[in-house]
Amino acid sequence: MLKFIDDLAGAVFDVFMLFCYFFAGVIIVGVPIFLLAKFFLLFH
Repeated sequence: MLKFIDDLAGAVFDVFMLFCYFFAGVIIVGVPIFLLAKFFLLFH
């Protein structure tokens, strides 16, 4: 039973880390693109 709980906790942790990496990537890529788009809209 302890191994099952350990595996379940590991799976939950892996999914959590996947979401963390995904959102970090969205922030790292999305924020500069958003700021660049706002910058070019100033000259529109």
